[in-house]
Amino acid sequence: MTVPRQVVHVDSPTEQRNPRTTGIDKMTTSEILATINAEDRRVPEAVQAILPQLADAVDLATEALRGGHRVHYVGAGTSGRLATLDAAELVPTFNVPPDWFVAHHAGGERALRQAVENAEDDAKAGAADVGRSVAAGDFVLGLTASGRTPFVLGALQAAKRKGAGTALVSGNPNAVRPPDLDVLIAVDTGPEAIAGSTRMKAGTAQKIILTAFSTATMIKLGRTYSNLMVSMRATNAKLRGRTLRILREATGMSAQVCAEALSEADGDLKTALVQLLSDVDTSVAARALEANHGHVRAALDSVRVHAG
Repeated sequence: MTVPRQVVHVDSPTEQRNPRTTGIDKMTTSEILATINAEDRRVPEAVQAILPQLADAVDLATEALRGGHRVHYVGAGTSGRLATLDAAELVPTFNVPPDWFVAHHAGGERALRQAVENAEDDAKAGAADVGRSVAAGDFVLGLTASGRTPFVLGALQAAKRKGAGTALVSGNPNAVRPPDLDVLIAVDTGPEAIAGSTRMKAGTAQKIILTAFSTATMIKLGRTYSNLMVSMRATNAKLRGRTLRILREATGMSAQVCAEALSEADGDLKTALVQLLSDVDTSVAARALEANHGHVRAALDSVRVHAG
């Protein structure tokens, strides 16, 4: 009996063979690294092409957080690990509450360290995971290199039913757009240096997108002043030194003046910054920040208006 040969239809660029790397196993070490690097240099241009869609996602996330809601990341494998990393780093970097950004990874914590078979194929598990924690008004960002990971798509559909905003970062511009999705961010990084190894260019693109997404959201929420991290609170000697350096950089004032302002503000960098830049009492600076949701520039403007 003859078994008919199955034809596999590959429609994701990441699964195709890369004609530029077919001889990579015959190269020297330096040539291998140069070839991989040449492929990696294609990633920023691919990300640049989806910046308008990424901006829409940032605005939805900003609106959710301003409204007292949360941002959720959903992914599997490399996508989920990168999302978990980004969510974890926002707490110390921008002093945000730990529940502002929540990561949902197929297979749970164990899958962060090792592969969990079939976890990404369980759409019901994704829907259940999101269903337990997502509320109306939240924003959910899914990430998948293939554009069709069941765990992620199930989570997005469940989130939409609960009234959350949704977006999908996909490494496959040929995948079918999920129904009722608010924003599709389909980045085309082309064939991987090693066919199907989406931890390479597709993963690099996701890391760039996540970092830009969360950083832009923090900037929109006033967690920076200029390009300085001013939403940090010093909890050890190293961070106290960094806080003082940031305050001196932002104000141009002496170490002694900045140290005194920080002491009066009980270590709150933003309060000390507004106090020094507008020459008002610490209590006035603190009230201005509270009235403007912690946004330094808005607080400075409001103090100047009242002073005028």
